[in-house]
Amino acid sequence: MIIKSNYSNSPVWRDIHVHAVLPPELQPLEEISHNLWWVWNEEVKAILETLDTEEWEKSGKNPVVMLQNLRSDITERLVNDKPLVERIQRVYAQFKEYMNVPYNTERPSIAYFSMEYGLSHVLKIYSGGLGVLAGDYLKEASDSRVDMTAVGFLYKYGYFTQSLSVDGQQIANYEAQSFGNLPISQVMNEDGTPMILEVPFHDRVIYSYIWKVAVGRINLYLMDTDFDHNSHYDRSITHQLYGGDWENRMKQEFLLGIGGILLLNKLGIKKDVYHMNEGHAAFINVQRLFDYVVGENLPFNLALEIVRASSLYTVHTPVPAGHDYFDEALIGKYMTPIIEKIGIPWQQFMDMGRSTPGSNEKFSMSVFALNTAQEANGVSKLHGTVSQKMFQPVWSGYFPEELHVSYVTNGVHLPSWATSSVKELFAKHFGSDFFEDQSNTNLWNNIWNVSDDELWSLRCHLKKKLVDYIKVEFTDGWLKNQADPTRIMNILEEVNPNALLIGFSRRFATYKRAHLLFTDLDRLSKIVNNPKHPVQFIFAGKAHPADGGGQGLIKQIVEISRRPEFLGKIIFLENYDMRLAKRLVSGVDIWLNTPTRAQEASGTSGEKAEMNGVLNLSVLDGWWYEGYKEGAGWALTEKRTYDNQEYQDELDASTIYSLLENEIIPLYYARNSNGYSHEWIQYIKKSMALIAPMCTTKRMMDDYFDRFYNKLAERSKLLRLNNYAKAKEIVEWKEHTASNWDSFEVKHIEFNPNQKMNINNDNKEIYGKVVIDRKNLKCDLAVECVVVDIDPTSKTPQFVESYDFELVKTEGRLLHFESSKALNDPGSHQYGLRVYPKNPDLPHRMDFAYTRWI
Repeated sequence: MIIKSNYSNSPVWRDIHVHAVLPPELQPLEEISHNLWWVWNEEVKAILETLDTEEWEKSGKNPVVMLQNLRSDITERLVNDKPLVERIQRVYAQFKEYMNVPYNTERPSIAYFSMEYGLSHVLKIYSGGLGVLAGDYLKEASDSRVDMTAVGFLYKYGYFTQSLSVDGQQIANYEAQSFGNLPISQVMNEDGTPMILEVPFHDRVIYSYIWKVAVGRINLYLMDTDFDHNSHYDRSITHQLYGGDWENRMKQEFLLGIGGILLLNKLGIKKDVYHMNEGHAAFINVQRLFDYVVGENLPFNLALEIVRASSLYTVHTPVPAGHDYFDEALIGKYMTPIIEKIGIPWQQFMDMGRSTPGSNEKFSMSVFALNTAQEANGVSKLHGTVSQKMFQPVWSGYFPEELHVSYVTNGVHLPSWATSSVKELFAKHFGSDFFEDQSNTNLWNNIWNVSDDELWSLRCHLKKKLVDYIKVEFTDGWLKNQADPTRIMNILEEVNPNALLIGFSRRFATYKRAHLLFTDLDRLSKIVNNPKHPVQFIFAGKAHPADGGGQGLIKQIVEISRRPEFLGKIIFLENYDMRLAKRLVSGVDIWLNTPTRAQEASGTSGEKAEMNGVLNLSVLDGWWYEGYKEGAGWALTEKRTYDNQEYQDELDASTIYSLLENEIIPLYYARNSNGYSHEWIQYIKKSMALIAPMCTTKRMMDDYFDRFYNKLAERSKLLRLNNYAKAKEIVEWKEHTASNWDSFEVKHIEFNPNQKMNINNDNKEIYGKVVIDRKNLKCDLAVECVVVDIDPTSKTPQFVESYDFELVKTEGRLLHFESSKALNDPGSHQYGLRVYPKNPDLPHRMDFAYTRWI
């Protein structure tokens, strides 16, 4: 026998987690670390950093990880630090007081569904603006005492971590999250076993663990399929945000919608209003319909009436690629079983997701959301108008301006995005009630009482923090991807906190036009290389791994930044996340935004900048369209000059260069004897006084209640009374009207459109008469004149105005209408006469969009 000198198999490694057991004096911090209240509480973060500065940085400023890893010698020292222990007790008392304040029961309760939530950099379940907006909204719901429950996914890998190759190419790295290191808790059954949600798919059951994220007073429940009850094929459903092919997207949206409602049912949670944050969540209304039809044995039309009355759909993008369209075969594969149980024809269901019923269009999640929700909104005033145009085909009898689609302009959570030093300034000058009344312009006007010296000192402090952060956080990455180490030293030497710093950081989609600044490199070089008036640009952002155009923009900027004339003057920072975002929106002087017009739904990064005294330079699009005030920032017009986008890009670039050369740079460097520009400080004060108040999620939350939540809850309650009596009445009316709509007959039309304008509008002359025989129709009818102008380019009618005829007489089935109203606008127009059914119980005309042109 041969005896080998070495013989061993491969090691089998198993996970083991050794957590520090904190002494009683520190245990309050453990409780706080599992509630994201700490994200917007500066005192908690200051205490955590005090415990062990090195471990705080090493943990990535994750309090769960840091507290788990505290060494015994450190904890022994800490418990003997009496001032620290008292400080912990005070902040814990503050936390308990915050948590013990009850919900505002005078407001409706909300169930909120979203694919992503940006709450903290330590919880990677977001990719960009949509998620950060959702996260800010939950934080504000907590602060505003709103009874809200949210539903989403706990992604194993989340969105990717970005690094750059030597040649500037984006590299997407998917890093697994260790759930034990996150500020989350697993939902358990009463017997201590993990709660498992069962979601019936078309041919199998998908199982989900449930995790809870405490966001102050708000609970966010996250579904997780990555465990051994599921096949390998299904465990990956919650691996990546927006990852995989269309079938994986279908599985995710099925799970979010169908599973999301089943989850709330399992937890015994019922809410007044169900809010779909983007079309990804539209399938919640499939399950809600199922619950009424199968669970309560209600007819489908009655179930739909009830579901619609409590549903809101928020659309976040005017870009077609941002809306999900599924092939009928894929929809059929997943939805057929549940639709068969609901009991409606397959064609009817497909048509609920099509702008043109009966066509071969793909199934649109956005259209389905519109057809199952009473209310819909865009996320800025301009985006509301754009959304009306985008969704007009869903209600073909009406013009965009007539649609019920409205808007609420997005805001940002001030306590999260204002830095600690900025919040200190607010506390000092804005009064003790400021954080409870953030959108009160009277309180923001106190910025005028802050001395120029104090405000400039604050801005210098924030700029230095940004520069220090860049030098500490990015040196290692640059050494890896810049090839030449001497270049790194040049960059570090060039980054200058005294320069005019301009930031551009966002998702790198091509419509955001990150390339615009580089249209004329010679002109740009002169701007950044002026020794007396230094200017530096800082870029950051991720492109979707499937977006070759966006990745190409990143590569282009990185390549330009490495040219000798731009080295250290144009900087690209990799792996844009919430930590870097906060440093940038507070540390630069100007926030630059250059979207293609009417393609920026809202954009909130510039609002975060406003909170910190940073000025905006942007196209009048998204929130800036309504936020811009002269003398408080700079704007490129909302109007296009050229249809050719290349020409428009050149013009916009030239405009930016001119603004920098002739206005912005001279203004910034108009230094007085104190070393700063008095005029620049006035711009900052004006922007904070007039613009910042509209940027808060406090204002946004109040708008949602005023414009949507309150009326949805009120109407939904009305429809449910007395065993759905009012809902049944409305459904009966709709069914009868729909069945007999084509039966009415127009007996007489007499209308003279060649009117003379009556300026006083007191003319009694009869301009038109219409007589209608209702035949079998029982509903009330209305006749209106619709006035249009023909667009000379598109040759399509453009809405001008409409007005109703007056019902002057009823003779049996005959309805007599007359009009004595003159047109409001003089000039040549075209007109049409439109008949529609009337019912005071409808929330708006699009709720039953039957019309006939006569």
